[in-house]
Amino acid sequence: MTSPTTSSHQPIPLGQFAQLSSGHRVHYHEVGRASAAKPTLVFLHGSGPGASGYSNFHLNYPFFAELGYHVLVPDYLGYGLSDKPQDLAYTSALHVQVLHELLAQKGVSKVVLIGNSLGGAISFQYALSYPEQVSKLVVMGPGGVENPALWAAEMSGLVCMGAFIQQRKSDRESFRELLHHIVASAETITEAVIDSRLPIWLEQPMEVFSTMKVEVFADRLAELQMPVLCLWGQKDNFLPVRHALQVADKVADVRVVISSRSGHWFMLEEPDYFNHAVLNFLG
Repeated sequence: MTSPTTSSHQPIPLGQFAQLSSGHRVHYHEVGRASAAKPTLVFLHGSGPGASGYSNFHLNYPFFAELGYHVLVPDYLGYGLSDKPQDLAYTSALHVQVLHELLAQKGVSKVVLIGNSLGGAISFQYALSYPEQVSKLVVMGPGGVENPALWAAEMSGLVCMGAFIQQRKSDRESFRELLHHIVASAETITEAVIDSRLPIWLEQPMEVFSTMKVEVFADRLAELQMPVLCLWGQKDNFLPVRHALQVADKVADVRVVISSRSGHWFMLEEPDYFNHAVLNFLG
């Protein structure tokens, strides 16, 4: 497997760039090539200050690449090393549109989407928009399950993140404190995790968060016909774990795993369990 180039000037390894029809560039990591033998695995990261595909999935996508899967790990516009224009509405619909264009450029016709948080919401929306292209879904603490007005104010991590963004905090200790709200164990937040995200946060325009709008799929989850694996951390402070039961109730073919050991970053907090659970799900 070829590793992406690492630069001392980049917070995450440098992958590749795709030029979009809008004129913007989207950054992504890719290992392997699309084939009829196995679906392409697309890893979709969450939101939050400094997020990127690499920082969310660096403990996961190499595992699948080594097993021969074609993997794509994009950074949304406004995140990672992708362009971060100020004159853009950063909606889930935009991210779905960009993903569709990226997959078309790569010649990918069949995918398994693997999405955390915002990435889970994008996975739902993409699968509802292009069901013929999505063979399976894996979501971890996904957004879009229920109207935020019914739950957002009760989630301590989300409240903390909102204040952090509004105050435009930039010091390392405040950033560390924010990341501690995301996980069940502070040990997950290493210096390397902070190094991979803080510089990106310092480059993100406020519009990335002030214009963010995620579609709510409460009434449409039953339309999903592909198999779904849903993983949730019992100690999630950003999206209520009760949403896992709503997914279980509404999706026709779904397996739900709730872990007492994880918070909002299941794939980073329990990477070995996550990788093997997904591998088993892929069949």
